[in-house]
Amino acid sequence: MKHINYKDVKAEVVKEEGARAAKIRWLITDKDGAKNFAMRLFEIEPDGYTPWHQHDWEHEVFILEGEGTARGKEGDFKFKEGDVFFVPPMEWHQFRNTAKRVLKVLCLIPYK
Repeated sequence: MKHINYKDVKAEVVKEEGARAAKIRWLITDKDGAKNFAMRLFEIEPDGYTPWHQHDWEHEVFILEGEGTARGKEGDFKFKEGDVFFVPPMEWHQFRNTAKRVLKVLCLIPYK
């Protein structure tokens, strides 16, 4: 069993083109023996966002802290702490921080 505090995991700048003021912490990965899923924590500064992008895997998202807007094929959705998203494979999406404090987003992705 792995047990850590998320603050002990290095926050890396999201370097994908189109991202702004966003960091990622890889909390659980295949390096920990996880064979099916990775757990990531995104920390997005005020007025920051993830890139407008798509990929061939689904992911599940839980809003831990903050509020913002999620952009998807159905339009924009306002979200707040406690909200949950399912992003299907190949769906264009983006998460934006519209608040004055850091947005914390837990994101689970499968290994292919």
